Amino acid sequence: MRSRSSCTISLGEMDSRGPLPAVMPVDREEWVRKLHLSHFINTGTQLRDLESVGLEAGNILIIGPGPGLDALVLRGRGYKVTTFDIDPLFNPDVQGSVHDLSAFDDQEFDAAIASHVLEHLPPSYLDQALAELAMVAKFTLIYLPVAGKHVHFKLGPLLPGRSISLVVDFYNPFNKPDPLSPKYMAGQHFWEVGRPGYTKRNLKARFENNFEVIRAYRNHDWLPSANLVLKSRKH
Repeated sequence: MRSRSSCTISLGEMDSRGPLPAVMPVDREEWVRKLHLSHFINTGTQLRDLESVGLEAGNILIIGPGPGLDALVLRGRGYKVTTFDIDPLFNPDVQGSVHDLSAFDDQEFDAAIASHVLEHLPPSYLDQALAELAMVAKFTLIYLPVAGKHVHFKLGPLLPGRSISLVVDFYNPFNKPDPLSPKYMAGQHFWEVGRPGYTKRNLKARFENNFEVIRAYRNHDWLPSANLVLKSRKH
């Protein structure tokens, strides 16, 4: 096991790289009490993506457990689950920031899940977080927010289980992220898919430094989510 560290950092604290990873700048007690339809869609999607790489059981690390639905369902399906979060309010099994997973052994997990987590991380820590995820798990599921408003056109079913689907995103392509300040989602997100410097092509290149991209797709049941199923290059 690498040297263990844990922390709780308030928004606004800085180091030489800029702002430090911090808890969400929202009413977290109110946030954690609420369950939306998107939580159930997201949990079901995680289960499907795990099964798609042959993991119908195994040792799973959940980064950012939120209200706890993901862990509850996966444990109920027979997975061994460890939760990890920077915020003690969410009662994680291990506390810390995703850019430092030294609390865990290399290759300790069959899969890690970071669903709508990395956009909360200051950009200077993103590549380090990706490398850490690739180190501790064979597979990683990363789900990311898509910038703007979304329109979904769907025709079908044309055949059983088949339809034609098109999603169109509307956002300002010149609204550039600020590496020192979270500008989006009421001050929660430093960046989003589609923003300058964070296009699908740019992000794919960053992921491929540490992962093989098995699947990258838009979640048509939850339009603001772009999902990736990744396999570590470190194992």
